[in-house]
Amino acid sequence: MKIQPDNQKLIELAHYKMPFGKYKGRYLVQLPEPYLIWFQQKGFPQGKLGDLLKEMTEIKINGLEALIYKIQKDFPKQ
Repeated sequence: MKIQPDNQKLIELAHYKMPFGKYKGRYLVQLPEPYLIWFQQKGFPQGKLGDLLKEMTEIKINGLEALIYKIQKDFPKQ
């Protein structure tokens, strides 16, 4: 069984910006890892933002931010 990433979801994640708080307007990939870990410990928001923050936390923990920056470059927001 071959596992394929959802390309559209990765593109959305790469271009999604934090809608509130200290880091409002920053891409999720630009959020500091300790901030994401704090959310993980306290509880992610419900809905789409929470799901994207969970995914970004895993990406950051595993050192895969370069993948997101490459997606931003190769697939500019339209």
